[in-house]
Amino acid sequence: MNSLSSDRAFRFRDNISVLILAAGLLAVHLLCNWRYGFHRDELQVLDDARHLAWGYVAYPPLTAFLGRIELLLFGTSLDGFRFFSALAQSVAVVLAAAIAGELGGNRQARFIAAIATTVMPFSLLAGSEFMYVSFDFLWWVLLAWLVLRLINSANPRWWLAIGAVIGLGMLTRNTIGFCTLGLVAGVLATPLRAHLRSRWLWTGVALSVLIFLPNLIWQAQHDFVYLDFVRTIHARDMRWGRTDGFFPQQLFANASLFTAPIWLAGLWFVLRAKDDARYRILAWMYLVPLILFALAQGRGYYMAPAYPMLLAAGAVACERWLTPMQAARQRLAHGFQWLLLVFAGITGAAIALPIAPVNSLGWRISRAAHDNFAEQIGWQQFVRRVAEVYRSLPENERARTAILANNYGEAGAIDFYGPALGLPPAISRTNSYWYRGYGNPPPLTVIELGNSAQDEQRSAAKCTSFGRFHNSQRVDNEESASGYEIFVCRDIPPKWQEIWGTEPRFG
Repeated sequence: MNSLSSDRAFRFRDNISVLILAAGLLAVHLLCNWRYGFHRDELQVLDDARHLAWGYVAYPPLTAFLGRIELLLFGTSLDGFRFFSALAQSVAVVLAAAIAGELGGNRQARFIAAIATTVMPFSLLAGSEFMYVSFDFLWWVLLAWLVLRLINSANPRWWLAIGAVIGLGMLTRNTIGFCTLGLVAGVLATPLRAHLRSRWLWTGVALSVLIFLPNLIWQAQHDFVYLDFVRTIHARDMRWGRTDGFFPQQLFANASLFTAPIWLAGLWFVLRAKDDARYRILAWMYLVPLILFALAQGRGYYMAPAYPMLLAAGAVACERWLTPMQAARQRLAHGFQWLLLVFAGITGAAIALPIAPVNSLGWRISRAAHDNFAEQIGWQQFVRRVAEVYRSLPENERARTAILANNYGEAGAIDFYGPALGLPPAISRTNSYWYRGYGNPPPLTVIELGNSAQDEQRSAAKCTSFGRFHNSQRVDNEESASGYEIFVCRDIPPKWQEIWGTEPRFG
């Protein structure tokens, strides 16, 4: 290892404040993450964690695998199930400081990079729920640090770690492929292209493919259903306007509006890269995904994992620009910088941490920014209502009764809360539930969820409504505000293969 690598390597004893900050962030999540309830997406992952496979319709397998480990370690504890997500964000905070160190930042620059990453609204929210975006975020940040380790150490063996992280990223969420394309462009456009002659680079490529291969084989065996899923969901998001405002969202939705000056300075810093032109690769790893996501009309938050490396670079840039200043101006500039971070922390916590009582002013502020907490409300009550309907059926009818859920939140809630209430497992045509089928023999009676009266008029069965469900906290979310009713359907035509269809519905 050369002296540059040794000087910039992350040493724990030199970064105690960063480690305390990361531990504090983890503690905050553990103290807050028990509030509200499971998100509809978490309920789907919970169910998939009980049905381990090398792939799922909606995502690759790693998140469900981690969910299975959490079930074994923590049972069905809500904050326990979210532990790995919270831990991933804390590790990302440490890595942001390490990136600043690789770029030549001193202790203060490393700490500012860590704080700026800590207060990112996206990261705070990702640590509050167990979803694949939490781990996707970590892989992007880790990839940026590994690339800088490669540059500073001049040790091509780092390509093995880079390949492993890309492979794990592809097992988590395929959008890391956009970051990988930025990495490829950066290698070609910077002095790193000399590594194209290194066997370690190509061994790293082979390793990434090997790690991702089981999911690739699963996709081939299932007609690459994930591509159909992505096309369908993307078309829906465009209809609903979820892809609008991609570029404005980069200023406030991923990092914070208050830290935008820091990451913009970081982007300028790596674009110029006076110390080492190879550092420009970070600019490629940001700009290429940004352009590709914009052209594909992706959602704004897809770029969130790219901001910790720019925040780190910005912290280093600010440090260098302030150093030649007079002491008074330095103090003023540092004070302004800390003021921005304080405002970023306050607004980030208000928007993205589950701390406000339901329907309070803080809740309404958070709800104006996103619906993630609203989608955690009422699931246990919903299942209790379904159980009441189920128990109202004659005892001999229940044996051939199924609960048909028209969305994965309902299916996951029935499977999670239902066994304690004597309910059978849910059946559903949505996502990976479709592959699990409708049972043998097929049901004679169906309790159908997630349909409106208008939709049910097209049913060939005779269906009776048991009314709409409204949660006791009067929170409008997809389940309570979409006009869904609970139906009991009988005289179902004996055409279950036709009813089930030849491919899953996507949601």
